[in-house]
Amino acid sequence: MSFSAEYISYPSTNAFSKITNDYVSDSVLLTQFYAHPPTIEGIKKAITQRQKFPTNRKLLVDVLQKQYGNTDFTKKQQQNIQLLSNTNCFTIATAHQPNIFTGHLYFIYKILHAIKLAEYLQGQMPENNFVPVFYMGSEDADLEELNHIYIKGEKYEWKTNQTGAVGRMEVDKALIALIDTIAGQLLTEPYGKKIIDTIKESYVQGITIQQATFTLVNKLFANYGLLVIIPDDADLKRSFIPVIKKELIEKFSYKNVLQTVAALPKEYKVQASGRELNLFYLKEERRDRIEQHDSNYTINGTTLKFTEQQILEELNNHPERFSPNVILRPVFQEMILPNVAFVGGGGEIAYWLELKKVFDAVDVPYPVLVLRNSFLVLTQSEKKMQSKLKLTAQDLFKPEAELIASIVKISSANKLNLDTEGKQIEEFYNNLLATVNAVDVSLQKHTIALKVQALHKINALEKKMLRAEKRKFEAEQRQIRKLKAQLFPNNNLQEREENFMLFYAKWGDNFIETLFENSLPLKQEFCLLTQ
Repeated sequence: MSFSAEYISYPSTNAFSKITNDYVSDSVLLTQFYAHPPTIEGIKKAITQRQKFPTNRKLLVDVLQKQYGNTDFTKKQQQNIQLLSNTNCFTIATAHQPNIFTGHLYFIYKILHAIKLAEYLQGQMPENNFVPVFYMGSEDADLEELNHIYIKGEKYEWKTNQTGAVGRMEVDKALIALIDTIAGQLLTEPYGKKIIDTIKESYVQGITIQQATFTLVNKLFANYGLLVIIPDDADLKRSFIPVIKKELIEKFSYKNVLQTVAALPKEYKVQASGRELNLFYLKEERRDRIEQHDSNYTINGTTLKFTEQQILEELNNHPERFSPNVILRPVFQEMILPNVAFVGGGGEIAYWLELKKVFDAVDVPYPVLVLRNSFLVLTQSEKKMQSKLKLTAQDLFKPEAELIASIVKISSANKLNLDTEGKQIEEFYNNLLATVNAVDVSLQKHTIALKVQALHKINALEKKMLRAEKRKFEAEQRQIRKLKAQLFPNNNLQEREENFMLFYAKWGDNFIETLFENSLPLKQEFCLLTQ
């Protein structure tokens, strides 16, 4: 099954924030908040900067070999792991939490973008090697954000009493039962059994969520050479001890983010200002904030208390118990990976733009930020409906009421626009005003008020005419509502609601391959894919 692709600008979708649109438009308002632009020249400058940083490549390779130890991985993945030992090899990274069954569609979009960008840069700069990496944010503790998916608008939720970092939670009977429930929705599709079998092979009772996610992502993208890294690792965190120590003693990240937020133009919404201490404490089935009160460090929600000396000893003895939050996680990622580009969504780009001073404070290279690719997938029937309604790609993103009004005005045989009459009324009253002024200037205000009333009444009449005409186009209105509901579930972008499994169940590996083929490496545009 082949697909056709059409690209439109991000601003024309009306679905992205001002800061996102300004970033892809290379606005001068944002240039001070990042290091290098998302261009080939920007990548080259990032490589030059990266070469000066002492990345612990041996540690990275050792950890990857350990994490892939019991996994079937491809020859290309083996080669990529070995390439990371070389100083001319760099990563193209993307990151996400371990949402069950990948969560939203954009989970796979950003991974495929990282793979495509690595392939593209390899062709542009053959003197270097580029390896795509998925960095798993498995220490996230916001279960309510990660425990559900939507398929055809229906919510499937994993209910568990487990607590702490979601990545450390275990696949239990409730999650297995949820897979069986979802199977009933998908097994009627051509590739439904294949994707359900893949999910079941990945989510095995008793293993952790991060390991299940690792397995699933590997099954989907191993052939592309993608490497998955789980940073919740004692050896990796040991390398991060100097930054954690600096944060505990100086609270450096919060101060730097506050300075950046203060410098951001007021029209931009602050994404993540963080806390005075941007660290969590992980132990057993808990992940709690580390706070400082006077000279002591406490673990929020527990009775644990440390002096400065004691918490530094705890850090040296058990680095795996210390977890960076959203402010420090990017620094950890860039410290352990020889990374030159980070592929992220609009929200991620926005909060990364607040972090440059944090990176500078610990002398860690700041990567090129690349807005991940976005797709809207249309089936044959949806495309036919779009064509029948004579809607352009940009039209699909317009509000429903605006679309209906537009179709009525275009299709109606009757004149529904009273602009000409409005201009005639305005001209009439302007002439009348000259006549009135010659008689008595005091009548000017009354004459102007009559003009305003007349224009208001003709505008109201135009709206009534449009409403009356709309009733003749009830079929078209129903079709527009149906199409909008299908393409924008819950009035949101498809990629921010639906899970990939339904699309895979329909089209199998061809769906993944089509997304990859139509992913743009550095050109930033929104893609509509039509079956």
